[in-house]
Amino acid sequence: MKVGFIGLGRMGSGMAANLLKAGHTVTVHNRTQERAEALVQAGAGLATDVAHACRDADTVFSMLANDEAVREVVFGEGGVLAALPEGAVHVSSSTISVALAGELQSAHGEAGQGYVSAPVFGRPDAAAAGKLFVVAAGADDAVAKVAPLLEAIGQKTFGVSATPQAANLVKLSGNF
Repeated sequence: MKVGFIGLGRMGSGMAANLLKAGHTVTVHNRTQERAEALVQAGAGLATDVAHACRDADTVFSMLANDEAVREVVFGEGGVLAALPEGAVHVSSSTISVALAGELQSAHGEAGQGYVSAPVFGRPDAAAAGKLFVVAAGADDAVAKVAPLLEAIGQKTFGVSATPQAANLVKLSGNF
């Protein structure tokens, strides 16, 4: 699958690396391009901007710090919403508000794109090892399309709802 990946912090870098290891074609973007160097050396393409990461992608992941960063990347000029092809899916693994997840679902739906909220649980070492726990919510067809990608980044995916916002409500406790 052709995957764009936006946000290469401590969690995103490990997630993107596991998508590469699983054999997917991955194009990465980060505000600080130096964070992409190891992934590019491992075989990822380097996107010069958000739109480039989305171009020709079947799926684009975002793993960003907060609502503000996600809004900028999705709704900003040359953002995910404008650049992602019709029929492609945006997977947000960022920790975002329920309200923003609802806005993303509506906006992507109007653009003919899929949207899956898929926050992850685990530390950076778990991300690097592909051992995250993923909580996924979205339309059945969108979740099914990205299931192989979620399997590549995590040890278990919990499908919680056809409504993306439900994944952003989940609070897990105890040991896994």
